Amino acid sequence: MDHFLYRNGILHAEDVAIPEIAASVGTPFYVYSAATLTRHYRLFTEALSPMPHLVCFAIKSLSNIAVLKLLGDLGAGMDVVSGGEYLRAKAAGVPGERIVFSGVGKTREEMALALTGGIRQFNLESEPEMRVLSEVAVSLGVVAPVTVRVNPDVDAKTHAKIATGKSENKFGIPIARAREVYAEIARLPGLKAVGIDVHIGSQLTELAPFEAAFAKVRELTGLLRADGHDIQRLDLGGGLGIPYTRSNEAPPLPTDYGAMIQRTLGDLGCEIEIEPGRLISGNAGLMVSGVVYVKNGEGRDFLILDAAMNDLVRPSMYDAHHDIIPVTEPPAGSPTQPFDVVGPVCETGDTFAKARELPLVGAGDLVAFRSAGAYGAVMACEYNTRPLIPEVLVQGDHFAVIRRRPTFDEILARDTIPEWL
Repeated sequence: MDHFLYRNGILHAEDVAIPEIAASVGTPFYVYSAATLTRHYRLFTEALSPMPHLVCFAIKSLSNIAVLKLLGDLGAGMDVVSGGEYLRAKAAGVPGERIVFSGVGKTREEMALALTGGIRQFNLESEPEMRVLSEVAVSLGVVAPVTVRVNPDVDAKTHAKIATGKSENKFGIPIARAREVYAEIARLPGLKAVGIDVHIGSQLTELAPFEAAFAKVRELTGLLRADGHDIQRLDLGGGLGIPYTRSNEAPPLPTDYGAMIQRTLGDLGCEIEIEPGRLISGNAGLMVSGVVYVKNGEGRDFLILDAAMNDLVRPSMYDAHHDIIPVTEPPAGSPTQPFDVVGPVCETGDTFAKARELPLVGAGDLVAFRSAGAYGAVMACEYNTRPLIPEVLVQGDHFAVIRRRPTFDEILARDTIPEWL
């Protein structure tokens, strides 16, 4: 469910008409619904309520500080994968004891940043990283709480580029070697093992891969406790998918996910940590674009937008689907026709959809890309010297720009010409 609905024939974000935002900030832009973000976060906390738990929002899905503050004020923790994301979480007012540091390539500088600023735990991905963290913690005179991300070799049945739990993926330590790795942690100064971490991929639409991975984590918990390790937390990662189309094949609900966790792991006495990103933010955002031209081609027609692949890269990178709808609701029974929906970037890959059946629209009309809140703005760039597009947050009947569009002067001013030119 989201809060983007037609009212009197005009698409609204909560109680704000999309054309009102477009008139204020120009197109293209992202718009997020505070009510949807809040509802989706609370679905997870309610689903895990029978167990001690912490829901850590995966910042990599949507990193705007205003969104992080909204979720942090509700009690969310944060899952970060870089020093920059850590600083964003802190800037949003999230305390260090609610920040989990994941990622395969943590640097010494990032480790020191988190250890001095406060951290709930590091999710370790490799033995070299583990030894470096020990050195950094000792140099600072502190003890770093850690989990080890184990790779359970489970097929997540998702897109190859976002699967993370198979043996050939770069993530984590093979689960078969976990006991010896935890034994080394116990010998290293500056480290304290507090739990186990697992994350098998993103945009999962079935519970079976999760349950298979969690069963392996359950077995490992017993083995590590028998070895004398104090396993207090189980970090189960994120990955629950969202419906990108309005088909009847909806992914599992957070309530089903929570019930499965309770059934699989609930009797272990561990605090459960999860790191959802997409399911909280994905359907909480739209990307709104203007139609520049309708072009009649050889055997196909093109809808040329002012948004491009640099603004929303998922279709060109993952062949991802986003529903595209007109901001002005077409009357029932209105004709449609197939369009290739494209942007102005000089790449054939700058294509959002091919032969997509859409209502007839013309130059100057607005269209909205649904389910664009996750991995939209965070993956945008300035290719073709196109400014990053604004982000807008709506709450009820008011809206605010939470990241403005930079000017060309600001973009050009970042470049410097050496004296010898």
